[in-house]
Amino acid sequence: MSLENILSVTGKPGLYQLKTKTRNGFVVESLLDKKTSIIGINHNVSVLKDIAIYTYETEVPLKEVFQKIATKENEGPAINHKVSKNELQSYFSEVLPGYDEERVYASDIKKVVQWYNLLQSNDMLSVIKEEEE
Repeated sequence: MSLENILSVTGKPGLYQLKTKTRNGFVVESLLDKKTSIIGINHNVSVLKDIAIYTYETEVPLKEVFQKIATKENEGPAINHKVSKNELQSYFSEVLPGYDEERVYASDIKKVVQWYNLLQSNDMLSVIKEEEE
């Protein structure tokens, strides 16, 4: 499995693992509650593999950001995504020094931390490592 099979669906909490594609959308399993559901093609779906974080020099793929968090946390959980905006920004600047503070909002950082914690709690950090190899 890879980040190509992990989806974020606008308007729905958490992350989803792609099970199969259908003519009308996708069959997915929630990483939050393990429930299977169908996401129609009218939903805005983002594949984690295609997401990147802006820095002042370049864009860093989300996979690399997750790797940096995993290294910092010794593959344990990151900080809670519900901490204050300043704590999130301070944490993120330790993880990814030089991130573009004007284009990466606190809500983006919150999502990245929440997604990392979801992958970590579901023992899916190996997904990131497999893609490296």
